[in-house]
Amino acid sequence: MRKVKNIVLIGMPGAGKSTVGVVLAKTLGMKFIDSDLVIQNRENRLLQEIIDDIGMERFLDVEKEAVLSIDVSNSIIATGGSVIFRHETMEHLKQLGDIMYLKVSYEEIERRVNNITTRGIAKAKGHTLKDVYDQRVEIYERYANIVIDCNDKSLEGIIKHIKDNITE
Repeated sequence: MRKVKNIVLIGMPGAGKSTVGVVLAKTLGMKFIDSDLVIQNRENRLLQEIIDDIGMERFLDVEKEAVLSIDVSNSIIATGGSVIFRHETMEHLKQLGDIMYLKVSYEEIERRVNNITTRGIAKAKGHTLKDVYDQRVEIYERYANIVIDCNDKSLEGIIKHIKDNITE
């Protein structure tokens, strides 16, 4: 197995970044960091409260500062779905490790995410979950070193797929 500094998980809200990240960290003997929790701890409030208070654009700057503060090794980093909107943030994450996009169909995301107004999803006013999905998919693919197709895969299948992509 080649040594990876870190594995950074990107993808839509509901794609399973945190769930996959925790299990992957246990499986590989790595640490786990959730950038959404880093933000909440730094700001001392929930993501949705921050977004409601300062708006999406300023939230993206708060998210950027929080992610830029992450300096770890041997870790799985689960990011917020909006991390892709600040190039500087993504460049920092690319320096930290391999970027893996957990790709999930819109239909599956819609099934999983039923709390779009309270979950802390950075979206423009009036945008639907479909609008958010359509806006982000191409950007996730552009930044990813590896795309992990999570459709019709169990958690174990996703973990195996990731492990297969980090071995030589």
